[in-house]
Amino acid sequence: MKFLDEAKIYLESGAGGAGSSSFRREKYIEYGGPDGGNGGKGGDIIFTAVSDVNTLIDFRYTQHFRAEKGRGGAGRQRTGRSGEDLIITVPVGTVILAEDKETVLADMLEEGQTITMLKGGDGGFGNLHYKSATNQAPEKSTPGWPGQELAVWLRLKLIADVGLVGLPNAGKSTFLAASSAAKPKIADYPFTTLAPNLGVVRLDEGVDFVIADIPGLIEGAHEGQGLGDRFLGHIERTAVLLHVIDITQDDAVAAYKTIRKELKAYDSNLAKREEIIALNKADALGKELAEDQQRLFEEATGKKTHLISGVTGEGVRPLLFALFEKIKKNRADKS
Repeated sequence: MKFLDEAKIYLESGAGGAGSSSFRREKYIEYGGPDGGNGGKGGDIIFTAVSDVNTLIDFRYTQHFRAEKGRGGAGRQRTGRSGEDLIITVPVGTVILAEDKETVLADMLEEGQTITMLKGGDGGFGNLHYKSATNQAPEKSTPGWPGQELAVWLRLKLIADVGLVGLPNAGKSTFLAASSAAKPKIADYPFTTLAPNLGVVRLDEGVDFVIADIPGLIEGAHEGQGLGDRFLGHIERTAVLLHVIDITQDDAVAAYKTIRKELKAYDSNLAKREEIIALNKADALGKELAEDQQRLFEEATGKKTHLISGVTGEGVRPLLFALFEKIKKNRADKS
């Protein structure tokens, strides 16, 4: 399934049905009174969040959504049928924005969450509604009220516990494949990952969490370089960031600082998120040289790190448990 994390759609709730202007006509009743019924209410536009979809791709092919109109009233005091509500399903994590792409109308954070975005128009009144002591035979009836129209943007922010960040070709996808059942594309060239991937990690019974891997960042990503920063929204909701660094490159410290700079430029709050650093591809250097590089990195940055190999699995499991400790604390803080 193709990934799409942003779409513009157009909504229109149903108009109300017209009221009826009718008079009672029966044998032996010469002067039947008004009996026109009211029109039915138009359908609402309702959004509901589901967990079995993680893309907005369906909205690329369908952009216009209209709820059913209410039916008109009829004689014999019959009220018109109300229009069916239109329910639009979106993935959990979808933010519904106004046309300016900034004003948040709704944030669909939980499965089953429902919000009525547009109300359908009320039905018009039939002439029976206008009968009074001074007007026994009104002919007046009213049309239904129109529905509402609105254009909105849908922006998906994946729900995950851990966000993977790093330069292109740092080995993030390899790590995701080694630690979960996810099957991301893996190759030895930059920008192999072109869309976010999700992986569910199951360490032990009852110990599981979700990792989101986003395309690699490069210097100037916040200004649109490379794939830009458009995918950083998918790690905004995470409890912890896992910063994966290729330890075989010439300057691992510079690589670390590049990503930290881009995170801060995108959102200072994201840069303050809990972080664990993984020095990847340790198998390519050998044990002694890898540990020397780890020591030099920690001295230069003042940060503790995990030495791992996504290819061989070395150090991966202890790292996953360290991530889960951060996640567990975050979950406790929220409860």
